[in-house]
Amino acid sequence: MEYYERLKDVREDHDLTQADVAEILKTTRQQVSKWETGTQMMGVDKYIILAKYYNVSVDYLLGLIDNPRKLK
Repeated sequence: MEYYERLKDVREDHDLTQADVAEILKTTRQQVSKWETGTQMMGVDKYIILAKYYNVSVDYLLGLIDNPRKLK
């Protein structure tokens, strides 16, 4: 799975809209759309925020592993 596909899947699993994620990350819905389609790369700082929010590891969000690991 590509990293950007995982971003969308996790968002949808949490019943959030792109606008919801934009608010969490203090950005625009359009920017979230670019990240979810792979048009642009999201910065490490944003991955950390999402990992904490979703309580999953960054390597899961990046699509490097398939089983989400909870943060300690």
